Amino acid sequence: MDTVGTQKTVIPLVMDKAYEDDYTRYIAQMLKFDPIVPPKSNRKEPWEYDKELYKLRNQVERLFRLIQGFRRVFCRFDKLDVIYIAFIQLALV
Repeated sequence: MDTVGTQKTVIPLVMDKAYEDDYTRYIAQMLKFDPIVPPKSNRKEPWEYDKELYKLRNQVERLFRLIQGFRRVFCRFDKLDVIYIAFIQLALV
């Protein structure tokens, strides 16, 4: 039986450059994620990463910015999770 949070296959995890420290990458690898994050320029031992996959991070950031444009989602006026998720889906349409 797997521990909570681990995956059966390795799944890419696109992360922000702010989370490129060794500990965060180690945790992601232990949970069977492949951290896709560029190393900082001053790192002594930089690693290789999938640059094309990292470019998709921009699309995710733009999507969250679009959703946050709706005040109802941003301020979380809804008390029930079901209603909140329904409005997020409506905002995505």
